[in-house]
Amino acid sequence: MFGEVLRHFREAAGFTQEGLSNKIPCDRSQVARVEAGTRVPQDTFAQQCDDLLGTGGVLLRLWGRIDWYPEVQHPDWFERRAEMDAKAVALREYQEQVMPGLLQTPEYAHALFSQIASGDEVEERVRARMSRQPRFLVDGGPLYIAVLDETCLRSAVGSPEVMRDQCAHLLSIAQRPNIRIQVAPAEFFGLVRPRSSMSLIELASERWVYSESLDRGHFNNDPAAYAHHSQTYDVLRADIPSAHESAALISDVMEGYEQHGQARTQRGDLDQEQLQRGQRRRLHRSGAHLDEEQLQRKQRRQLHRSSPRYPRRRPRT
Repeated sequence: MFGEVLRHFREAAGFTQEGLSNKIPCDRSQVARVEAGTRVPQDTFAQQCDDLLGTGGVLLRLWGRIDWYPEVQHPDWFERRAEMDAKAVALREYQEQVMPGLLQTPEYAHALFSQIASGDEVEERVRARMSRQPRFLVDGGPLYIAVLDETCLRSAVGSPEVMRDQCAHLLSIAQRPNIRIQVAPAEFFGLVRPRSSMSLIELASERWVYSESLDRGHFNNDPAAYAHHSQTYDVLRADIPSAHESAALISDVMEGYEQHGQARTQRGDLDQEQLQRGQRRRLHRSGAHLDEEQLQRKQRRQLHRSSPRYPRRRPRT
């Protein structure tokens, strides 16, 4: 329904999908997927479309009324954590190697799940992961602070384009008043980092430490454990670049992925050109070879016609 309404206002305003995407800005495929109903937009996307298309705020109001994930199924071992996300008043996370689920783009999540699943299972897992995000991305959403080890930015997932868009997504949502993202640089010596990825979850009346192992979630509400991990987390935040400085680092990494993608495209064009040149050279050589063979056959026919003929001996009966 949202996609149909967006298409109506876009066409009424005289925009093509590409024209609207250039104004937002985003990839044309994002507009196409939202209109086709295969991608859930963010509220910022709806608001930008309202402003550009002059809808009077219809799209943002509609976005807020839609249950975007009416039926999702989390893995059994993660269901409890998902329920906590739905009730948390504050969430602080430390993550290494891969982006936190609450910060992932659909393309990043799809590339990640494609490594361990296939077909409909991938799509179902992506939908389940994306279903956790809207609560933190609306006005007045819970406080969410994420400390990313630099490996989250450097560990390649999907393609340079996927990683570039993921970095751009971090920069975009980090501007929300309830979200802060900091990066712990790999080159910083002496940092006391948590021993693994973890979450400090604050509910209305209790606090939990959450961590994961392979296909298993670990919950701990012991006050001493929470105080210990909270202190480690707060000291780490104090020792690393601020959210503003971290945004500059994320921008540098994003630019690197963009340049890598452009270089790959240029290499692909060069490889294609070299392949075409090689094919032309082979065709030229084969054409010349054929001409030479034809000439030799012609010479042999002429020699055969000019040579004397001898009667064949017939076998005696």
